[in-house]
Amino acid sequence: MKKKQEDPPKGSPAWMATFSDLMNLLLCFFVLLFSMSSVDANKWEEVVASMTSAFSVFEDGSTTIGEGTLVGMGTTQLSNLDEYYASLGQKSEDNGEDMRDKPGDNDKGPDDQKNEGKTPDDSQGEGKKDDVEIGEGKLQEALEAANYKETTEMVDAISEMTERYNISGLMEVGMDVNGKYVELTISGSVLFESGSAELKKECLPLLSKVGDILKVYSGNNVQVIGHTDNIPMKSQTYSSNDILSSARAISVSQYLINEKGVSVEHISWTGRGEYDPIDTNATAEGRARNRRVEIRIYNSLSS
Repeated sequence: MKKKQEDPPKGSPAWMATFSDLMNLLLCFFVLLFSMSSVDANKWEEVVASMTSAFSVFEDGSTTIGEGTLVGMGTTQLSNLDEYYASLGQKSEDNGEDMRDKPGDNDKGPDDQKNEGKTPDDSQGEGKKDDVEIGEGKLQEALEAANYKETTEMVDAISEMTERYNISGLMEVGMDVNGKYVELTISGSVLFESGSAELKKECLPLLSKVGDILKVYSGNNVQVIGHTDNIPMKSQTYSSNDILSSARAISVSQYLINEKGVSVEHISWTGRGEYDPIDTNATAEGRARNRRVEIRIYNSLSS
């Protein structure tokens, strides 16, 4: 006898139920993600303004829809873009002239006369150059502000250390006008005998404390500069003030390197002789101030 064929199971195939469950789970997952998401209006406005400026979406690189209406004032204004661009190509009903036609020669403003005879590429090139110069100017201002801030903090910290080491009365602590370094100024009479470049034994504790300060800024560049007054040298050892000031700078530097472990890679020395006075050489007090050694500690940015 022929076997009776079994009827197929009622309802949808089994795989379809699994597939439907999977689709429902994915839908719920994306709905959940959407419900948890939020748009930061301020950040969105910044993105719109940035993209507008970068890609020059509007004419002449402007960032407005119509006169005086900023995109940054609300993203809802983006819906007016179609109307704005449509109005640019609108024809005058009276004479059929394109509203985007440039004004006549008599209506040329200073900028139009300035750009007369220049190709669009030339104008765009000048615009990009101006943007680069503005960007470099802002970068320079930011760098100067960072330099000044860091050096000011260094001045405060070093002044506090000189107070703690009880050496504040033996040196002056200052900074340059550009904020690149802190300057420690020590009188030449504290460090050397007249006409000599050999360090006094009495000054070694002072220089030792200075070395301890430099250790705090071990990664920063240090410059030692020797100065003298304008009285001509009469010594057989040092034939000029230039040589004497250089020898004094070397003596201080060698002590800091050999006795305090200052890295040779981060220290330099020079002699300026009588050429950078800070006071008059007409008086004994002024000449005494001019005979000095300066130790400049550059901040991390200038180093």
